[in-house]
Amino acid sequence: MPSQKTLQAFLATARAALTAPPSKRSTPLNFVVGNESADLDSLCSTLFLAYLRTHSPPHTLHIPLCHLPRDDLSLRPEFTAVLKHAAVTPDDVLTLTELPGGENGLKPEDTRWLLVDHNVMTGPLGQTYGSRVVGCIDHHDDEGKVPANAEPRVIEKCGSCMSLVVEQCSEAWEALAKRDGGSDKEAAQINAQLAYLALAPILIDTTNLGNKDKTTAHDERAVATAESHLRAGFESSGSAAGSGYDRDAFFAEVAALKEDVSYMSFRDIFRKDYKEWDEDRLKLGTSSVPQAFAFLVRKAGGEEAFSRELEKWCEEKNVDVMVVLTTAKDDGEFRRELLVWARGGLGVVNAVKAFAEKDGKNKLGLGTWEDGNLDLEDKGNWRRCWAQARVEHSRKQIAPMLREALKGVKKE
Repeated sequence: MPSQKTLQAFLATARAALTAPPSKRSTPLNFVVGNESADLDSLCSTLFLAYLRTHSPPHTLHIPLCHLPRDDLSLRPEFTAVLKHAAVTPDDVLTLTELPGGENGLKPEDTRWLLVDHNVMTGPLGQTYGSRVVGCIDHHDDEGKVPANAEPRVIEKCGSCMSLVVEQCSEAWEALAKRDGGSDKEAAQINAQLAYLALAPILIDTTNLGNKDKTTAHDERAVATAESHLRAGFESSGSAAGSGYDRDAFFAEVAALKEDVSYMSFRDIFRKDYKEWDEDRLKLGTSSVPQAFAFLVRKAGGEEAFSRELEKWCEEKNVDVMVVLTTAKDDGEFRRELLVWARGGLGVVNAVKAFAEKDGKNKLGLGTWEDGNLDLEDKGNWRRCWAQARVEHSRKQIAPMLREALKGVKKE
């Protein structure tokens, strides 16, 4: 039995399979891909799931595809830091940039796609390959697009999708760790590196397991599983159990990198964690930002300047409704804010107003932000910014609310 590959060696094998000339390409190619926001959860879950699926029977190569262009990797320094703990670099991973196109492009029928951290393939990738989805592991609302007999088909609520991935792969991971009686020091080190990949998004998404509104038993079990592999890795190297790893310090390292957008342009801030949907020919865009609106306004030089920056982004993406969701800590208290800008005419404005009246008050606890300094009301153009009292609701809940409100609305 061949020795367990490092993550770097696995990625090199995946790259060779993806970039082989059509005449030498083995088909079908099996892909694992996260959602198009390409946040830390999607990116790490993609790599981890593809690796473990490849290293468990029937040992079919699964190619992990990061759902973003290569240039966008630079907007995710937290991902680069986690990759370093797993002994790889951004140059090793595969992105949309490496997906063959033109004459060498992949025919849909020559591919199979396993979704992670979403259960509907969206964007250009979905337009081409959406009919080739064979399974999913996700923690968002079930949109009923993945066939009921898909394998795997796991859709459950938890803080981080990675927690479901770890649970699904725990037996395979344990089997790798016990090969050769568990005496392979190199394998133990590899599994410890994989543990960092698993831990990072779970700790970030649950605020170090401290957010009671998001942390579930899935998350707690997954952290325990990953940390057991970390301890085994340290023990195999002769270190004291757990030395070299401090959960709080690791969380703080990744969180600080994720939250620092001070050096970014506003375009980069809005596209760092952006996701969009088309609803009846209406386009809904959403950007999650790890800083409060007060920070963004200061950075821009005032409310009007910030509004101009956001308008430029709306025009670039040609959205009918733009949503900005912020998160921040104020004196240790976790806070959320929400801005919704309806730009698609009177029908769209009325639909968004109905969302604000119904879901905004009853479910989200929305209250006016800073005396309405970012609000706007004009013919076919309506914007509101709120403080959000019900902080347990994130984009996973708010986007479906807005999508439901926009159903049947015609663009003017």
